[in-house]
Amino acid sequence: MINNVSSNIKNISKVTYKEKPFEYWGPTPAEARKAVVNKPHGLRDKRTTMKEAVDRHIKDGMNLCIGGFVNTRVPTAIIHEIVRKGVKDLTISIQSMSICCELLAGAMILDPDRVSIRRVELAWWGYEIIGIAPLFRHLVTNGIIEVDDYTNYGMSVRFKAASMGIPFVPIRDHGGSDMELVNRGKMIECPFTKENVYIVPSCIPDVALINSTMADKFGNARLFGALCTDPEMATAANHVIMTTEKVIPSEAIRTYPNLTEIPYAAVDCLVEQPFASHPGAVYGNYWFDMDHIRMFRNAGEEFRKTGSKEALQKYYDEYVFGVADHNEFLEKIGFRTLQKLRDWDGHQPVIAY
Repeated sequence: MINNVSSNIKNISKVTYKEKPFEYWGPTPAEARKAVVNKPHGLRDKRTTMKEAVDRHIKDGMNLCIGGFVNTRVPTAIIHEIVRKGVKDLTISIQSMSICCELLAGAMILDPDRVSIRRVELAWWGYEIIGIAPLFRHLVTNGIIEVDDYTNYGMSVRFKAASMGIPFVPIRDHGGSDMELVNRGKMIECPFTKENVYIVPSCIPDVALINSTMADKFGNARLFGALCTDPEMATAANHVIMTTEKVIPSEAIRTYPNLTEIPYAAVDCLVEQPFASHPGAVYGNYWFDMDHIRMFRNAGEEFRKTGSKEALQKYYDEYVFGVADHNEFLEKIGFRTLQKLRDWDGHQPVIAY
């Protein structure tokens, strides 16, 4: 998917991507393999607090992968904690995303000494039905961040390649289109058919942030509804911080082993947190809080159009820095709203036991 600022990205890309020597925007395949091999692989209780998980794994200069898709099963609660902690010089790797990336971008605009983004590799960053992402548009059009732009399929297979431990993967799209101008892929001759084939580098995050529908204490996770490339992201990353809407007994995981989409070995930290994606949605749990999403987007749009940070600062003061954790954030949202969002989900069927 080519985003609405691709003309600006294209001009940057002509200089940066095709003339500079290639480098992975995160661990190399060799570094990633070493890190994953050296991780403990035994069954252990991985439950912890959000603050402990973020303090342990979030570091300046890392490649941070954000799971979910646009507003679906996104790790909002972890992003709030990262903003409170502060992290600089980030590379962000996503499939398609809106509010989580915008939360990091807004924090950077308000205080770049606390949070800063250096570059992003993506398929899409926007709100879809309610409009573009104004803070992303501001960062790109002003040349503040570097962007590596792929199709949705392109980003999916880049994570898949990393999860397989291979350095690149050939794809059928991108080649012969403007997509060649906006990313770091290359056209090569296939050694077997002698035809041209476009290859894209694997995407290897230092840390992936995932919200699962349910998981056991070891990190075996179930995802209902769209998978959102989360299994590939989790197994591509060196480390995974996972929130889950509900912790279920390990015996339930063993009863239906085919429902496990993310295996325990990929997960480093597990935090049980209901409504961890709010204002996003989680299939079988709750629907989108579009009023809240619009409120945050409107604050970003006001900044983009006028330069005033007042509304943006007010949002962060109330909903991010004005609370100690996600439970206090949910108290501000209110029980009636959360119950309404549960009802709007329609109580889609999920299997717990």
